[in-house]
Amino acid sequence: MVVEYTERGEGAAGEDEYVTVHDDDEVEEDLEVVQPTEQWQTLKSGQAVPAGSHVRLNLQTGEREVRLGEEQMKYWTQEHREKGKVQSSFSPDELKQAMKKIKEDLNFASKDTDHQDVVASKYRPLEELKKDMAQLDLVVETDVQIMRRLVDQFRSSNTTTEQRRSILLELEYLVHQVDNAESLCSMGGLEFILEGLNSSDFRLQESSAFVLGSALASNPVVQVKAVESGALQTLLTTLATAEPLSVKKKILFAVASLLRNFPYAQRHFLSHGGLQVLSELFRLDGGGILRKRIVTMLYDMISEKELISQAHLDPVPDVSYEERVRQYSTVSLQGELLEKGWCSLVPQLLDSTEHDYREKALRALLAMASVCLDQYRLNSSLLSSLLSLKDQYQEMVQSEMIVGEENSYFIEIVELIDALQVKMK
Repeated sequence: MVVEYTERGEGAAGEDEYVTVHDDDEVEEDLEVVQPTEQWQTLKSGQAVPAGSHVRLNLQTGEREVRLGEEQMKYWTQEHREKGKVQSSFSPDELKQAMKKIKEDLNFASKDTDHQDVVASKYRPLEELKKDMAQLDLVVETDVQIMRRLVDQFRSSNTTTEQRRSILLELEYLVHQVDNAESLCSMGGLEFILEGLNSSDFRLQESSAFVLGSALASNPVVQVKAVESGALQTLLTTLATAEPLSVKKKILFAVASLLRNFPYAQRHFLSHGGLQVLSELFRLDGGGILRKRIVTMLYDMISEKELISQAHLDPVPDVSYEERVRQYSTVSLQGELLEKGWCSLVPQLLDSTEHDYREKALRALLAMASVCLDQYRLNSSLLSSLLSLKDQYQEMVQSEMIVGEENSYFIEIVELIDALQVKMK
């Protein structure tokens, strides 16, 4: 059989040459079929090769050569390699009949309406697999079953503190999925997480806050249940009393997750002295990492309320735009920020040497400008800091432009400073 196939050949001068051997549906009777091997062999005039073979023109000798194709190589046995060749015992007529049979089988398969059933029959049902695994002492568990088992282990009196911490870390991984977080609440997981926040062991406090924050993130159902179970009060109390920095960071994460896009929780946060707790934490934080997280959270809350004025930015489904506006109107965040002294607290973050901290502070200062502008103008330290920072970042921008960096991160900071200075004029 003559097969249409294109193979890359190597020329005498290192150039590549492509040779095409044409495929004819009918094979002439007098053609001799050559069986290729792994090695290149000369292909004489009037000889044919099987489908998938590689054919090339040797520009040094002017002769065509043939060897096995890539697919054929897969079925080239060790026995064949030892012999070095394969003797073909098929005549042209036998090859023609074999090709016709392949075509008929392919046509039949394409017209078979039960093809999907045939494919499905190759796979075993999950229940059958479970039975086999049970015989091998293997158990297939769903996420809900895993969480129920973990909850039972956590509540067991024989479970150590280290084991409880490991259980919480496993649950934190699972509750990133919305359905799992809701299922955990349904089986009473929220109660023992809150108990963990009240634990005297700071490791359990940290892990519990981590699980709670992950379960609350972008999950309105869990947010509602958490507020109803008193999670906000527990978080604020723990935040005010916990000592290790790692615990405070995880609790701030949980508080931010609870308040995000949830005006009802934001209102309770303000009424329960949340801003006062944050201001104390802000003043005591010498490193600045907590300050940045606090300012970022406040900025997000301010931005939410401003963005709600644009209906297409409403992030909550199944709630009308008018209802969302009404809900946010009950959150007097800006007034509370002014009253609790945040107009003078946020500018202190500009003293940090971290560019990210300064950026967060500038964005928050712009967001608070509607209520803090008068205090900004009277704050000589703020005015001086803005002038100094602008000179510093303009120099950085110029340096980066010299080396060809046009889209500088520092340009954004300069623009934020300019915008704030314009408002203060």
